[in-house]
Amino acid sequence: MPPIDVGPPSGTRDLFPGDVLLRRRTFAAVEAAFERHGFEPLDTPAFERLEVLTGKYGEEGEQLIFRILRRGEHAASGEADLALRYDLTVPLARVVARYGSQLPQPFKRYQIASVWRADRPGRGRYREFTQCDIDIAGASSLVADASVILAMVDALSAIGLTGVTVHLNDRDALHGLVAAYAIPESLGASALTALDKLAKIGPDGVAAELRSRGIDDAAVDALHADLTATDPTAAIVARVGEDARGRAGLERIAALMALLPSEAGIHVVHDPVLARGLGYYTGPVFELTHPALDASIAAGGRYDGLIGMFGDEPVPAVGGSLGLERILLILAEQEGREAGGQGPGPDVLATVLDPADAGDILAVATRLRAAGIAVDVYSGEGRMKKQLRHADRRGARFALVRGGDERAAGSVTLKELASGEQTTLPETDAAGFLRERLGLDA
Repeated sequence: MPPIDVGPPSGTRDLFPGDVLLRRRTFAAVEAAFERHGFEPLDTPAFERLEVLTGKYGEEGEQLIFRILRRGEHAASGEADLALRYDLTVPLARVVARYGSQLPQPFKRYQIASVWRADRPGRGRYREFTQCDIDIAGASSLVADASVILAMVDALSAIGLTGVTVHLNDRDALHGLVAAYAIPESLGASALTALDKLAKIGPDGVAAELRSRGIDDAAVDALHADLTATDPTAAIVARVGEDARGRAGLERIAALMALLPSEAGIHVVHDPVLARGLGYYTGPVFELTHPALDASIAAGGRYDGLIGMFGDEPVPAVGGSLGLERILLILAEQEGREAGGQGPGPDVLATVLDPADAGDILAVATRLRAAGIAVDVYSGEGRMKKQLRHADRRGARFALVRGGDERAAGSVTLKELASGEQTTLPETDAAGFLRERLGLDA
């Protein structure tokens, strides 16, 4: 029998204590920021009916859905009827369509949960990853769009990521772009998919991809000239403004920019080729970037037609998603550590040199924990030197020793690992001593 590959599947990873604790801190800060803005938590199943997910994500996204084959007597068919969540937005649309009358209007929700993409992952990207969404369903006003952007920027600030840039565009402005360069409407979505890659492949790469997608040379040459102009935004906006629908999109961009208060300290730019690949967007779209990573760390937009696909009535909606995996990569680098490793460790590691002392030491540990002190009791075997080495590796501040002599005297010995200072004191005084030295009463 060949050996089993014990590594995680490609595009996934194991999370060690340091990673998990960083994620918990980050998630807690993000959740608190969202709740300050009036968003409420929601959770949905990890998988959905296949028909719920298909037809929502555009030509490229459709290929990345992880399908689940039929089970039981249908297994031999090789057909799929379920799929793992691709994102958190489509499940939200299903929830609103199903429970709309029971939800407040507008409904403001956030969700932090795993999603799956059948992708070839690069740096900071995975096939299984955590997504973090906020959405407002039931509001057509641009106040909702502005509220989503402000909440996302606030959440990023709460975890220490300042200096974020918000890139704005609008799907109507993109329609005007397609019309302005005389791109056939049948090829419009394909052309926008290529344009959306500008930051990754540059103007020459976009031009090559547009030609490969059947866009004629005149349109490609005009677009390439504007993309390489001294002020590409001005050049493209001038053309978009010649189309009535394009002008409506440009006006909406300006109105949304005006709603974002200067007090928020947001740097906002109009990005005229920002398309967002998902096919369900209908109005303003946006991405957030940070200098520490050459990719967007958040994105979103308005999707007024999506929820109506699941019901009889259209429901306006807008939302955004924080790219938590990329953000966590930045935070780990800011902390100056590689992924993995230990967390901060317990306050105290209690040594056990004689198995006969274990019950007494567990009782001491229980009393200290009741006083708010984190205590780990050594459960392996080995001499004092080995146990102290383990305490140091765990990042414990103190080691606790309580043998027969200490038990008879009702005392404990506490050793501060950083300084080597050793103190023997009555067990009744140990909690107060530790809380003072650990700064727990500050």
